[in-house]
Parts: sequence; C-alpha cells; structure tokens
Amino acid sequence: MSKPAKRVLLAKPRGYCAGVDRAVVTVEKALELYGPPVYVRKQIVHNKHVVSTLESKGAVFVEENEEVPPGSIVVFSAHGVAPVVHEEARERGLKAIDATCPLVTKVHAEARRFAAADYDILLIGHDGHEEVIGTTGEAPDHIKLVDGVADVDSVEVRDPEKVVWLSQTTLSVDETMDTVSALKRRFPLLQAPPSDDICYATQNRQQVVKQIAEECDLVLVVGSTNSSNSVRLVEVALQAGAAASHLVDYASEIEDAWLDAATTVGVTSGASVPDDLVQGVLDRLAEHGFTDVTEIESVKEKLTFSLPRELVKDMKAAAAS
Repeated sequence: MSKPAKRVLLAKPRGYCAGVDRAVVTVEKALELYGPPVYVRKQIVHNKHVVSTLESKGAVFVEENEEVPPGSIVVFSAHGVAPVVHEEARERGLKAIDATCPLVTKVHAEARRFAAADYDILLIGHDGHEEVIGTTGEAPDHIKLVDGVADVDSVEVRDPEKVVWLSQTTLSVDETMDTVSALKRRFPLLQAPPSDDICYATQNRQQVVKQIAEECDLVLVVGSTNSSNSVRLVEVALQAGAAASHLVDYASEIEDAWLDAATTVGVTSGASVPDDLVQGVLDRLAEHGFTDVTEIESVKEKLTFSLPRELVKDMKAAAAS
C-alpha cells in the first residue's frame, strides 16, 4: 500500500494585520525621516523577528519614557498607552509618535465615554498585557479586569444597572463570549460595546484555523510567545479538532518528531508575523516531503490604516523643503 500523501493546508488570512503593518512602517519611516536612533517604548509589535530587524536599522527599544534622552523621538507601540504615558513624554520634551492600532484607540474611546457616564466597565483581558494596561489607564477608577470565566464570581460593581463590558482586541472570540455569558448571568442588564472589540484580524485568523483544524494532524502557528493572538491560535486549533498544535518563531524550532506521524499539517501565523517567516516554515516542511500546499481562504482582508498624523505632517514638510 502506498503511503498517504503529505500535504499542507495554508491558512489565509494570516500574518500582518493593518494595525501591525501601520506600526512597523511607522518605525521604518521615522528612521528614514529623522535618522537613528528612534526610540520605541515597548516592543512595537509582539514579534521577536520584527523587533530584531528594526533594531538592526537603528531603533532602540525601551521599557519606559524615562530611558529616552530628553528631546528625542519616541514611538508608542501598537498596543496603546495610558494618558499618563503621553504626559510623561511631554514632560521630558519628547517628540511622541503614537502608533497605537486604531482598533485599540476605539476601545480607549469607549472606556472614556462609559466612564464619563459613570458606568462600571468590566474589561475582559489578560492581566499585565500592554493593551490592558493602556486601556485601564483611560479610566482606572471605573475599570475592573476580568481575566476569563474564573474571575466572574469575584467581580463587584456599584450598580448592576450601569455595567458594560469591553475587551482586549486579541482574545479568543469563543472564550471571550463564554466570559460575557457568565457575566450576563451575574449582571442581566450588562451592556455590550457599540461594536465588537475583538479585532477583525484576530477573528479572521481564528475562523480559518477552525475551518482547517479538524483535517490536520498538526497545526503550526508562526508567532512569538508574548503575542496574545498567536497563542490564541494554538488554543483555537486544538479546540477545533487538530491532533496537535505548536507555536514557533522560526522554522528551525520545528521538531522532526512532530512531523513523523503527520500527513496533513496546517500552517498559519499571528497578526504580527511577516510572511517570510511562514515561507521558511513551508520550506522546512517541503524538506520533509510536504510539498502539496493548498491555501484555504476564509475571507479577503482589504482594510488599511493611514500613518500617524505626527509622522505624516513631518514627512510632508520634508518633501516640500
């Protein structure tokens, strides 16, 4: 009997979303316009390869504004920052370029609006994640973090008739809705945000993985361990029926033992992953006989975001001079 053909189901959409592309290009354009060094507060996006590539071009990554020399250029990451971070930058005389993803900015605006109306805001997200820290900073007296269903029973609010939920943009859609359902059982008048907080790219990448997972002996997710949306893709693959799933930054991290018993391998990547890393994984799989690659597309993505206003203004001025 002949052996089953080895094949790859390549998920699409995968990789860079509009917010990540905007943030990375922001740093690249800032380096071209102002020259190095350009300081970046936190990782611009959660991907090891992207950060090291930008470092090689002259970007300097720091944890806080106080590490940036007064008067320097600083870029705020795609995950968003609290208002106090903007204030700290002004106090140090920094030229701040805000690369926050517009979808995160939308959640910040929702937090401010509901806080102004004196709601208790239940923010569904992961404790310590940069996006959660930034959103909480918009209305710290009104926001209570709910880190999954396990936190629901301990939530206390001032008025159960004035409660709304918001969420981190990069969560698992299914797990978020499980948390929302549990919150609604406790607070029947819980309001939802006016539009879905979980970003389109996170949802789309999870949806196509759900489509292919049941056919896969293994799903490889290209992404870094501090990338929330990448970690969620591994979880979604397993929940949707994949026999196994692993997160890798590079093709070199793929273990031969993972491939030995596999005939169908799914491949996807998190929203902060450049596609050349995915190509490296496909090349590695081809070396093991996985040469039949079929791209499975669930939805076409067309959204793009303009660059930060501060940067565009200076680019236009430079072009005119």
